Amino acid sequence: MTALLDILGLTANYGDFQALFGVDLHLGAGETVAIIGANGAGKTTLMRAITGIVRAGGSITLDGKNITALPAPEVLMQGIAMVPEGRKLFASLSVEENLLIGAHARKGNGQWSVDAIYQLFPVLKDRRLAPGTALSGGQQQMVAIGRALMSNPRVLLCDEISLGLAPVVIRDIYAAVPRIKAAGTSIIVVEQDIGQALKIADRVYCMMEGRVTLTGTPATLSRDAIHNAYFGVSA
Repeated sequence: MTALLDILGLTANYGDFQALFGVDLHLGAGETVAIIGANGAGKTTLMRAITGIVRAGGSITLDGKNITALPAPEVLMQGIAMVPEGRKLFASLSVEENLLIGAHARKGNGQWSVDAIYQLFPVLKDRRLAPGTALSGGQQQMVAIGRALMSNPRVLLCDEISLGLAPVVIRDIYAAVPRIKAAGTSIIVVEQDIGQALKIADRVYCMMEGRVTLTGTPATLSRDAIHNAYFGVSA
């Protein structure tokens, strides 16, 4: 498979500490990749490096174009949007205003509009005039995903979107993933829940201490192999 997003030898620091050590990762068009690993594995730093928030060494290319040194706003304009850990909605804006913020970096005339987001997450239409932070945690997460989609990204990065949510809410949020893929968006999901990651991913990368320790498809990765790579246990 030809990579849409190709990451080679990526290094990055978190403050004074090196957080990534030569990470390789590949995302094909129309693919969902899950990145799993314990706290401190480097998953969020990897997402921030891809989006240009963190300065990185190595190489990041999007559809053959080197974007390694681009600042975050330009990376967004190139077609990579992130749903950040913790959602980070604008407290002073309504649900609909938070969504419209995402359209300011709109790339092309893709299918994502406010109405399309309401079709994806119908509960948001009824709450469209409410302050974004007045919603439940799950509804806020839906707004954060919708805001990122409003830029019509080619690549959607989702950082810990199930964190702190009830299982029924997580199910509803992840039910949107196939529809997002069907709209032509490739997805990288950072997820601590191994079972959830295996359900939605075409391929899985496991990270520990800033390095990729295992990669493969859900069908070919055994639970023991994943456990060993996740916790650093020797086979």
